[in-house]
Amino acid sequence: MIEARGLTKRYGQKVAVDDLSFTVKPGHVTGFLGPNGAGKSTTMRMMLGLDNPTAGEVHINGKRYSDLRNPLRTVGALLDAKWVHPNRSARAHLRWMARSNGISMQRVDEVLEQVGLTEVARRNAGGFSLGMSQRLGIATALLGDPEVLLFDEPVNGLDPEGIHWIRRFMQGLAAEGRTVFVSSHLLSEMALTAEELVVIGRGKLIAQCSTAEFVDSAGSTSVLVRSPGAQQLQQLLGEQECTVRTSEADRLVVDGATTEQIGELAAQHQIVLHELTAQRGSLEDAFMQMTSDAVEYQTSLGQATELTAQGVAR
Repeated sequence: MIEARGLTKRYGQKVAVDDLSFTVKPGHVTGFLGPNGAGKSTTMRMMLGLDNPTAGEVHINGKRYSDLRNPLRTVGALLDAKWVHPNRSARAHLRWMARSNGISMQRVDEVLEQVGLTEVARRNAGGFSLGMSQRLGIATALLGDPEVLLFDEPVNGLDPEGIHWIRRFMQGLAAEGRTVFVSSHLLSEMALTAEELVVIGRGKLIAQCSTAEFVDSAGSTSVLVRSPGAQQLQQLLGEQECTVRTSEADRLVVDGATTEQIGELAAQHQIVLHELTAQRGSLEDAFMQMTSDAVEYQTSLGQATELTAQGVAR
């Protein structure tokens, strides 16, 4: 379990993390989300003792990271896939890490096989692609068979097969009862991977809840209706002050009404329904809505288009 209490980090006048408190429980993949500059990386660095908090503290399984003996046996982390010495092979890097925490050399070969790097284990890490470096970072995190795992952007550089693998892998680790905390900008991937979310903006907590609750809280649920009487139903729904959109003659997308309300209205007027499906909004939609006031840098579409044009001209 990870417990952050009143976590604050200042760099001069800049407040990177502001009185942040949350709990990450075992048995779930918990996504750590926020706009650029929200303080996610700083928070994870403070968890691992790489940055000292200005105020507050983080406990991992009841202890500060600095108080852990052989910390790789308790916490595994991937924060920067390219931090490995470029002239050291993948196996040599893992053997060095293993010796520092009293981990057997047999475990090195086990994690290399787990992440699919056995065939390139003797190659220098400096020649690895970003995807291979990510796999080596994951192997390093797994080395001590830890109860708690922290991953910062773990799917960067991975191909679709690799992304699918790491998603299933993290979910499998959580199913074993481990604490898995993952920061990512890929919201579509987080929607598939994370059961729980911690969302921050400008260093402050915005939400801590399940992924489903976060999406529902944005209030973006709509209802898809297919009916040969779509035109009549659209008129009736309009009279009920519902927002109705249509893309095809027999299809409606309705905001402001539940499936039950639409079904009852159709039944009252003997309108045949072929489909009536509630459509939950996406994690991306909810994230954009919930963090709109916490984005550090905002650019209008017009400004973005102008900047792009200038870049092309140059």
